[in-house]
Amino acid sequence: MATVIILVVAGILILWFISIYNRIIRLRNRRENAFADIDVQLRQRHDLVPQLVETVKGYATHERELLTRITEARSAAIQANTIDEKIKAETNLAGALQGLKIAVENYPDLKANQNFLQLQEELSDIENKLAAARRFFNAATTEYNTGIETFPANLIASNFGFKRETMFDLGPEKRETLEEPPVIKF
Repeated sequence: MATVIILVVAGILILWFISIYNRIIRLRNRRENAFADIDVQLRQRHDLVPQLVETVKGYATHERELLTRITEARSAAIQANTIDEKIKAETNLAGALQGLKIAVENYPDLKANQNFLQLQEELSDIENKLAAARRFFNAATTEYNTGIETFPANLIASNFGFKRETMFDLGPEKRETLEEPPVIKF
């Protein structure tokens, strides 16, 4: 009888362990899938940036430094391999594109150009989709981090090398920019 009880308890513990481990795997896969959604939007943005740069080049001949910075940021973003590298590279590219938006204000003819307006609209659409994908990614990352840090899953997670993952955030420079009140000109 004692042997049966020991076997039942051992079986329950094994099933419990398997359940927790599989939950952690599901959470990790959900996070990776969420980043794959971001990757799709990033690829669309990467394809759009050269067209935008070429359109602006015709008008903004003395803005070469900014356009070079955007091109370099795009290249770095394309070459990034890990999720953390991509997050950093994409933050830099977003900052460079923000500089472009500011520079465009100096070119009224460019702002009225149909090609530029269409590219700007596509970029705005992609940025909105990226924001939604980032929110989903950050929610999946929070769920994963919570899942591996809470007891008793933390015992299993630490033994199998699961570690806390980073969020896709704005970075300190972008956050400072957003904390400043907007300037409205008429």
